Amino acid sequence: MMTPSQYKLTTSPTIPSYLPFCHPSRYLPLPCHKKPNLVSSFREKPRFLPSVGCFASSSPMATPTQSSETKPFSVLFVCLGNICRSPAAEGVFRDIVKKRGLDSKFTIDSAGTIDYHEGNMADPRMRSAAKRRGVEITSLSRPIKASDFREFDLILAMDEQNREDILKAYNVWKARGNFPPDADKKVKLMCSYCKKHNDKVVPDPYYGGAQGFEKVKITHKYA
Repeated sequence: MMTPSQYKLTTSPTIPSYLPFCHPSRYLPLPCHKKPNLVSSFREKPRFLPSVGCFASSSPMATPTQSSETKPFSVLFVCLGNICRSPAAEGVFRDIVKKRGLDSKFTIDSAGTIDYHEGNMADPRMRSAAKRRGVEITSLSRPIKASDFREFDLILAMDEQNREDILKAYNVWKARGNFPPDADKKVKLMCSYCKKHNDKVVPDPYYGGAQGFEKVKITHKYA
């Protein structure tokens, strides 16, 4: 098995032309803020969304449309390279949804803000940490694209830098073509939905040891 030192980058991550502002993320502690009330906005008009982990319902900004009763609710998890945090979040959420028999209710995917690892499986350390908790991660890395803002109801960033990069890319894409009104409001921090943890962001474990990958997995699964 490869050692963690073998995963260090030998060159700077490449940045796709349509993501001109993206750069390696940093762990940015965020100020405390009031968590959104994820239930009250749906009291008048119940939705099909069940309580699934920390995703009890969508954000108030991701209001249901007329077709949402038949169209699966779509969630996109996004981190920097799409090989650690976001594929772990995707894997955990898929596992929860499957165990509750709700596969047909959701469309779940993940992406990164850079294309350096495009086409690669998740980091072996992340897959191992997930497997120890009964979760299989099978996704392949891909960069976020303009169509994601049309296709997904909710886009969850792992940290503040990811969120900033997503929104900067969105503004570039919006200037080049037609976008749904307020599509940028679909972008949220994943930890703003967490109920059992007080973490403000999901820290990037890529350059750290095994403990960092365990923390990511615990945050995702028991949020």
